[in-house]
Amino acid sequence: MTTPKMPIIPTACIVLADGSTFYGHGFGAQGKTVAELCFNTAMTGYQEIMTDPSYAGQAITFTFPHIGNTGINVDDDEAQDPVSRAMIVKWDPTEPSNYRSQEHLSDWLKKCGRIGIGGVDTRRLTRAIRMQGAPHVAIEYREDGVFDMPTLLKEARNFKGLEGLDLAKDVTCAQSYRWNEQRWAWPKGHSIRDGLGKRVVAIDYGAKRNILRSLASAGCDVTVLPATSTTEDVLAHNPQGVFLSNGPGDPAATGEYAVPMIQGILDKTNLPIFGICLGHQMLALAIGGRTLKMNHGHHGANHPVKEHATGKVEITSMNHGFAVDEASLPENLACTHKSLFDGTVQGVRRTDVPAFGFQGHPEASPGPQDCEYLFDQFIDLMTDNMSKGV
Repeated sequence: MTTPKMPIIPTACIVLADGSTFYGHGFGAQGKTVAELCFNTAMTGYQEIMTDPSYAGQAITFTFPHIGNTGINVDDDEAQDPVSRAMIVKWDPTEPSNYRSQEHLSDWLKKCGRIGIGGVDTRRLTRAIRMQGAPHVAIEYREDGVFDMPTLLKEARNFKGLEGLDLAKDVTCAQSYRWNEQRWAWPKGHSIRDGLGKRVVAIDYGAKRNILRSLASAGCDVTVLPATSTTEDVLAHNPQGVFLSNGPGDPAATGEYAVPMIQGILDKTNLPIFGICLGHQMLALAIGGRTLKMNHGHHGANHPVKEHATGKVEITSMNHGFAVDEASLPENLACTHKSLFDGTVQGVRRTDVPAFGFQGHPEASPGPQDCEYLFDQFIDLMTDNMSKGV
């Protein structure tokens, strides 16, 4: 496909709830949507970002201008289809120039029913997001460039946002399944793990595929269960460890059914528990903490985090609009990592049982792998339990 030339008139627009309007030229699928608007600062991985289930209910402004240059391929999907409602970029998608490319970004978005907007002043839009705190927006792409601006403004203002919404139910699996695909590696791509491994039940609140691949690569025999699974459902698989995945929405809303399950595991067993992103927040809620809505959240692949135990600074991938409230942590739940951007809690560990969580994404995809050791820590906890005959 040849990237279309910029149209003479705008064919897409973004209307913020405060009345601010941004025009651009559409690509992908024509249509209209409402969403919470965020920005992502990653320089790579637009496909992984768009298919990350944690972005349900959100539209993404990409601050890096070169989008589309690596095309699309089936190996880099974090879910079957794009989950984010729209992507907003500075320039039109560039022609793909990568040996792994199988499809043009514009064609992929059109096929999957997602709106793309190019030609936007993303620096000004990012400033608006920082000032307003994840604003609510209405977005429309029409080839004729005719927009009903009063209606778009009304729709942006009527959007209720993500607070109070349980979106994990929208992106979780419908039934349990086994996972054995490992992380991508040159030159074979994704290999399949075989042989016996540590039995891990992964609760899918919107799990990224690369998290499951990371567990498999670490030596886990992974069984994935739906978000609404109970303590009894989990224990029926006789796991040696329990993993709580990433996911979208308000953790307090998802916690209405997730917290009792986690508390049941903590009360009835000594199984190691590891949570990432929303899973980290679920663990904190189950132990007595609280979560809060952030102003504009953390979205990118260049976020510095300090590990308290060693003083080491790690560069991490992040995608969250809620955070664990440090002031709410009970005595038996220690903060292990903090963001060097704003001081928010990025990791917790139970002091009396083998349970810990991390707010960022150690599986990367995209981003650095500084925190990959957390998967090894999970393995070590299971190994320690086995050595004690637990």
